[in-house]
Amino acid sequence: MSERQTLAPDAAEIERLAEAAIARMPDHFRQHLDDVVLRIEDFADEDVLAQFGIEDPFELSGLYTGRPIGEQSSMLSGELPAMIHLYRRPLLDEWAETGVSLEALVTHVIVHEVGHHFGFSDDDMHAIEDAAA
Repeated sequence: MSERQTLAPDAAEIERLAEAAIARMPDHFRQHLDDVVLRIEDFADEDVLAQFGIEDPFELSGLYTGRPIGEQSSMLSGELPAMIHLYRRPLLDEWAETGVSLEALVTHVIVHEVGHHFGFSDDDMHAIEDAAA
């Protein structure tokens, strides 16, 4: 992103940052992400927010949907592919409020959602982050 950027990054820019974050991951993670679809939307839809009991759409910046790797089977058919959803407006708000770079925020959310793809729970990932701090 340019130092002189005056408009909020669009979905294409968020996608570029997400793809760059995935490209920086170790190969043994990346090789399991080829079939995962990356979707950039402004906000999660109302059904998703209701499913998680979230009233404020700015509270959800990313979501993994699909079966984790350990639960996948060639016997299952008709399911949508695994997806990582990034929600642009909540990411932009967090970026503006915290001063953390947008690249760092997008990378954090991508890593978190990739963790779900590998079957980690939110508690597992918080424990890993705490241990690394």
